[in-house]
Parts: sequence; C-alpha cells; structure tokens
Amino acid sequence: MRRLDQLLANLGYCSRREARAWIAAGRVTVRGEAADDFGLKADPADVRIDGQPPDHPDGLLLLLHKPVGLVCSHDRREGPNVYGLLPPRWLQRNPQVTSVGRLDKDTSGLLLLTDQSELVHRLTAPKHKVPKTYRATVHADLPPGLAAVFASGTLRLPDESAPCAPAELSVLGPREAELTLTEGRYHQVRRMFASQGCEVLTLHRVRFGRLTIADLPPGQWRELPLDCFAPVAG
Repeated sequence: MRRLDQLLANLGYCSRREARAWIAAGRVTVRGEAADDFGLKADPADVRIDGQPPDHPDGLLLLLHKPVGLVCSHDRREGPNVYGLLPPRWLQRNPQVTSVGRLDKDTSGLLLLTDQSELVHRLTAPKHKVPKTYRATVHADLPPGLAAVFASGTLRLPDESAPCAPAELSVLGPREAELTLTEGRYHQVRRMFASQGCEVLTLHRVRFGRLTIADLPPGQWRELPLDCFAPVAG
C-alpha cells in the first residue's frame, strides 16, 4: 500500500506537491472511483492515472545496447548519456534509474539499467562474482601465453597491489578475443591488455551473467523481469 501522492512522485509523473493538484482534478482513481485524498494509501494495482495503470510500479530493469559515444553518468557536463535513450518520465523516478556498473564512452554493448538499488549492489558486489564477457580487438597480434597470464590470478595492474582475479580469455583471431571477468575495476579490460603490450581498439560487452546482447540494435533496450537474476533451482 502506498500514498497516492508518493506513488505519482516516485514513478515520475509529477512532484508530490503537483500530485495533489492531479488528484484534486480527478486524474487519479482507486477501484474506479475518483480519489479525493492525496494521502490515501492504495495498492498500485487498484490505481489508475488518467485512466491507465501506473507505469512499472514495482520497478524497472532494462537491458540496453549501449552505443559508442555515450557515458553512463547522470552529470550532463560529461556529455550525452545513456539515460537520454529512455522515456522522459523514467528519468524522474525516485529511486533514480541508474546503470549496473558502467561502460566507458568508447565501449559498446550490454548495459543494465534499473531503479532497484539492492539489485545494483547484488550484481556489482565482488563477492557475487557475476561474470561479464567483453569482445576486444587490439592493435597488434595477441602474444602467446596470454590466456594463461589472465587465468593465473597473479596479474597485477599498475598502481594496484591486489592481483586481478582469474579471467578466461578466448582467442577469436590474431587480434581479436573475448575476455570473461568476475570483477569490475576501473577500465579493467583495457588495462589488462595494455599490461601485456596490447592496445585495445574496440571493446564491446556481449554478456552479463546469463544475459546476452543477442540481436538488439544499438541504442535500443528491452525490459527484463525483476527476478531474472534469481538463483536457478537445482
């Protein structure tokens, strides 16, 4: 059960102050009857706003194909961001829609967006070891033995004392490979390759946990069920 003014504000329709005017104007009904109290608590399933059910009252989880050139920051000073691809109302939600981890401006691929802070923590906390797979092309032929170096669990990046966790490298060609990590350090993939003399030219995330980018076009997103990361039974 949620207060009507809080429901409208949290879902991005308007501010709590504005919600009072919406309710006074008869734009909100509960079980078919016009609401007359902005403090009324109701089940969102019983609420209609301008005749429509509330927009994703339980939360949002989106899989976005992030294009190159967009940042994952809400700070407009950093340039165009991924949130500009979403419906304007979703940008007013509280809690705020945010990315699960980040992809840098020059990296494309699978990016999760959600307003569920607990889910963000669960998917980014190192202890949960959610695997993420990146496809990289580099400026020169990959050196022999690179897979063993990345899998060793002993590789230390410059200015870091803790070694990288073991990572799996699959070589796709002389200058192309996929790297699967369970960490999310700053620019980790690029820095791992650079530590072995390989400059990354392009980087694309193809998998996050069990999810893949599939045939989703750049700049497009699809909705996911909030429980899609629930443990698999058995």
